[in-house]
Amino acid sequence: MILNDLIEIKNAELAGRKKITLRCCMAAGCLSCGAKGVKQQLDKAVADAGLQDQVEVRGVGCMKLCCEGPLVQADPQNSLYIKVTPENAPSIVAAIQGGQTSVAQTDPDAAFFKRQLFIVLANSGVVDPERIESYIAADGYQALHEVLNEMAPKNVVESMVQSGLRGRGGAGFPTGLKWGTVAKSPGAKKYVICNADEGDPGAFMDRSVLESDPHSVLEGMAIAAYAVGADQGFIYVRAEYPLAISRLQLAIKQAKQMGLLGAGIFESPFSFNVDLRIGAGAFVCGEETALMASVEGKRGTPRPRPPFPAESGLWGSPTLINNVETFANVPPIMRRGPEWFAGIGTEKSKGTKVFALAGKIKNTGLIEVPMGTPLSVIVQDMGGGAPDGGQIKAVQTGGPSGGCIPAEHLDTPVDYESLGKLGSIMGSGGMIVMDDQTNMVEIARFFMEFCMDESCGKCIPCRTGTVQMHHLLDKIIQRQATPADMARLEELCDMVKSTSLCGLGQTAPNPTLSTLRFFRHEYEQLLRPDLSGPPPNGASETRSASAAS
Repeated sequence: MILNDLIEIKNAELAGRKKITLRCCMAAGCLSCGAKGVKQQLDKAVADAGLQDQVEVRGVGCMKLCCEGPLVQADPQNSLYIKVTPENAPSIVAAIQGGQTSVAQTDPDAAFFKRQLFIVLANSGVVDPERIESYIAADGYQALHEVLNEMAPKNVVESMVQSGLRGRGGAGFPTGLKWGTVAKSPGAKKYVICNADEGDPGAFMDRSVLESDPHSVLEGMAIAAYAVGADQGFIYVRAEYPLAISRLQLAIKQAKQMGLLGAGIFESPFSFNVDLRIGAGAFVCGEETALMASVEGKRGTPRPRPPFPAESGLWGSPTLINNVETFANVPPIMRRGPEWFAGIGTEKSKGTKVFALAGKIKNTGLIEVPMGTPLSVIVQDMGGGAPDGGQIKAVQTGGPSGGCIPAEHLDTPVDYESLGKLGSIMGSGGMIVMDDQTNMVEIARFFMEFCMDESCGKCIPCRTGTVQMHHLLDKIIQRQATPADMARLEELCDMVKSTSLCGLGQTAPNPTLSTLRFFRHEYEQLLRPDLSGPPPNGASETRSASAAS
């Protein structure tokens, strides 16, 4: 494989495009609603109309507006059909011929789409994730060729530093700095790991990228491997993502067959192989040292740091770990330049961020917005606000490690520093919206139960502290707690946050602390001054946390 081969594949793919394209979402969400049958009937309807030479029915990845799936978009008509059934197929085919259709549509220029800026999701819903040629036609693997033939590894690292990209897995560590540390670390063997162990409740960003655009992650990993001096990569993905796994397996096979993975990539001295490791669903394995232990075949528990993985990681060798979204940012940065990326976002938070928008909101789905976008724009303009005439009460970011931001702070820009000031975090990108019917103490208990169940048990503060915090939260909800119990809860939050071994325990108190900070009155309303009498009359039922997710 040389550059001319890549160009020939791209030109052939573009030349073979037909006059009209019907893009049918074949991501997990739409497939669960019957998208496979929709595509089959679209193929049949096109054939029955004798339009095979004019119309292409293309299976694509996530088309973002998940609440309205299955989705079909007709190009160049720019018609977006929603809640499509197999029976709708003939009507859609008739419409692209100029006829009328009764199939429901939505405006592809609505705020949900127009407020987005696609970098990571640029190919999502556009390319066929099961055909490498479709990715190459979208300039795929051109960045890898340029890097291998025109740049030294240190220049690649410097480009990442200049871009200002920060790790999208949650901590926001500068990507270029991490790459530079691995590149400088001595070692005969080095590794690159893609952390696809997405475990936050309500989060589906990484899954969607892997299902929709797997080659962007492979290309990003290969560029990273060249920059740090690695020849072996692993993608650690949870078993609950079967479609992502199957498309990754196919993508790796296709890239190897074309010489874009393996030995002598683009006829250069650089070689790089990628293998999958399937996780069993332990939330703690999203922590990098626990993840590495699992890749090595050991029990997935964290270890103290230092040494950090960049110096001593997988099997004691220098190891670079980034998540799916971080690697997917790499090819466009290398194609368009670090200055372009650094010009998006805020002073300290560059680029865009992908979020899974879910909960009590009209428009749920996958969004990508520039860093610094106010929460109000995401929730009110793009999300459409609360359904059924409700009011937004809070937005929870960062999953079990994050915090609940009240409605009065919805003007907060989405960046690492601003969210941190409110006691929340960016996290990997889960964003759960809650309405005015949501009980915030229930929300705290829900996330504490999750952390309690997912604790690996290695350190006492997390193993026992989460249990005790959950017990106290449950006691408050049952109206059996006193002010002394709430004081004890706050003490435990501080202890677990300060003394736990890894990020799971250190951040487990965050939902409780943020709800105590902004919704303390809801806790106080449930407290009893003493335990001498029965609970107050007329105690209202509290909603379960699942109602808000």
